[in-house]
Amino acid sequence: MFSLEGKLALVTGSSRGLGYSMARGLADAGAAVVLNGRDETRLAEAKSSLDNGKRTLHAKAFDATDSAEVEAAIEDIEKSIGPIEILFNNAGIIKRAPMVDMPESDWRAVVDANLTGPFLVGRTVARYMIQRRHGKIVNTCSLTSEEARNTVSPYAASKAGLKLLTQSMATEWAQYNIQVNGIGPGFFATELTVPLQNDPQFDGWIKTRTPAARWGDPDELIGPAVFLASEGSSFVNGHILYVDGGFLATM
Repeated sequence: MFSLEGKLALVTGSSRGLGYSMARGLADAGAAVVLNGRDETRLAEAKSSLDNGKRTLHAKAFDATDSAEVEAAIEDIEKSIGPIEILFNNAGIIKRAPMVDMPESDWRAVVDANLTGPFLVGRTVARYMIQRRHGKIVNTCSLTSEEARNTVSPYAASKAGLKLLTQSMATEWAQYNIQVNGIGPGFFATELTVPLQNDPQFDGWIKTRTPAARWGDPDELIGPAVFLASEGSSFVNGHILYVDGGFLATM
């Protein structure tokens, strides 16, 4: 039920961080995985580090916010690698500043990456999935899909929008046997959050605010990711699965 053998998965933003971990997990569950990022060098390094001789890996560099690049890349994957049966829209960025000081350029960059990107990639991949009447799409949402936090207004707005985009995709495409869900990570210990982990005040707040009283390990996203990509979730649609150690469950 949870095997991904014979499936092809595209994971955007998978050259590092949580996307890298989820891509590794999908590959270990049997999927052939197409890694994606904008930096070709970093993408090649990620593919090399994941290649243990047992995983089937491909790399495709493209900008998920550029519609022309997206359409050309998806067409090439479909023709030269195989049909995309699993899509993880994971690429995203964050910019921090008080809202009154947030540059308009930063606002637009974050919304473009976190909301427009999943729309463009999701729409393009769905056109192929609709023809085959089968597919899995998972969007990486956030705790800020539900709650705001100071200094990350464009991130929160984009991730809240992504929650409703996920549900809109699910509503429109369920008739074609396509399940679209979101995965909502809590606070995870990755290379990108090292500064926050090393900040005693922030680290203390996370451990106090999270019932599990710790940061998440990126490998703890693999089980939920595989579930949402597998036939085990065939009647799960429009759902956001929060993997947060109980963060949202308590005040």
